[in-house]
Amino acid sequence: MGIKSKMHELKLKYQGKKMAPAFNAFHTFLYTPDETTHGGTHVKAVDDLKRTMNTVIMALIPILLFSMFNAGYQHYAALNGFPENFSVMEHFITWDNFWIGIVKVLPLVVVSYGVGLLIEFIFAVIKGHEVEEGYLVTGMLVPLIVPVDTPLWMLAVAVIFGVVIGKEVFGGTGMNILNPALTIRAFLFFAYPTWMSGDKVWVHEARERSEQILAGATNVDAISGETILGYLAQNNEAAMTAKYSISDMFFGFIPGSVGETSAFLILLGGLFLIFSKIASWRIMVSAVIGSLVMGLIFNQVVELGWVGETSKFYGLMSFDFWKHLIVGGLAFGIVYMATDPVTGSQTNRGKWIYGFFIGFISVMIRVFNPAYPEGVFLAILLMNVFAPTIDHYVIRGNVKRRLKRLENAVILPKDSDGKAKELKAETV
Repeated sequence: MGIKSKMHELKLKYQGKKMAPAFNAFHTFLYTPDETTHGGTHVKAVDDLKRTMNTVIMALIPILLFSMFNAGYQHYAALNGFPENFSVMEHFITWDNFWIGIVKVLPLVVVSYGVGLLIEFIFAVIKGHEVEEGYLVTGMLVPLIVPVDTPLWMLAVAVIFGVVIGKEVFGGTGMNILNPALTIRAFLFFAYPTWMSGDKVWVHEARERSEQILAGATNVDAISGETILGYLAQNNEAAMTAKYSISDMFFGFIPGSVGETSAFLILLGGLFLIFSKIASWRIMVSAVIGSLVMGLIFNQVVELGWVGETSKFYGLMSFDFWKHLIVGGLAFGIVYMATDPVTGSQTNRGKWIYGFFIGFISVMIRVFNPAYPEGVFLAILLMNVFAPTIDHYVIRGNVKRRLKRLENAVILPKDSDGKAKELKAETV
């Protein structure tokens, strides 16, 4: 007897028991259930929620691997300086870099999945329903949107809050109005702001060394992990351009949240999700347009002389409009967060509006919030709240247009063959 058959027998044996949902989760994760329908014709498809989630995870795996190397690269570059003749194979893809990724990034993934799935199992057992697979993607997203030195206990507390308050209180997967991963990120930002912003949280050991120096240690070198947006918020673009090139920004050899630095890999992941029809290309394109429009407006404000170099907003306002897409978490948020099918707009026209304002507001928050020059997660959460309203007015507008067409429709009389009346109007 094979393992699949044995597990199916165990499933039937313990059917209806208290822990049945937990067992069924493991069973269906490993194998397709050995069940067939017994009545009627059913639509047959190879995709389901679990396979959809796994497709998104596949798009995130390259970013996770890159982030593990980048964690070590940023640490050693901060200690020893960036190499003059940079080589990917010689300076980036090294065991020393990867080891720091193993030590710092993998535990974040383990805690995120362990705590989040435990909460899912507990609620499934209590409510007596099957374990929902919605957290499979959330569990991978969470460690990619936090700083590398985020304490594990802090992440665990945030995951509990995000899963319980952000999803389960609304009824579970498919019922939540806010993106659970961004709810977790927002909780971390507002509950532990010193761990989520500043120049000491984006590079491994930067905060620890700073605390040691403040405590009086004299044999410890300080590490500065300022991000590109941090430099711009301080109107220090000269130092930023001297340290990072456009290619560094695009390929991701810069400090930042664990998985948000490589615009190149995020672009590839976005194309993969569009090709597999998992994510909405309308939301992605409209969000890009919105961010470019807001960036262009700020560039024009600077060119017209309305904001001078002495203004605290000058650095981010004068930043080339298109570069906003390759720094910070904007690209990551657009591809993997804004396209969440549960919390985003459902209508095609609504997706254009929803995505546009995500990009537009993200750049706006970047400029006007110099204490934390990143706004994509706040913009997405805000638009999550307004997504149902957008869809409501889009649908109401469609109904009004159809009623108007119906009023103006011409009813043709019966012909000689006695055919039924024909409505000369578009039907939908």
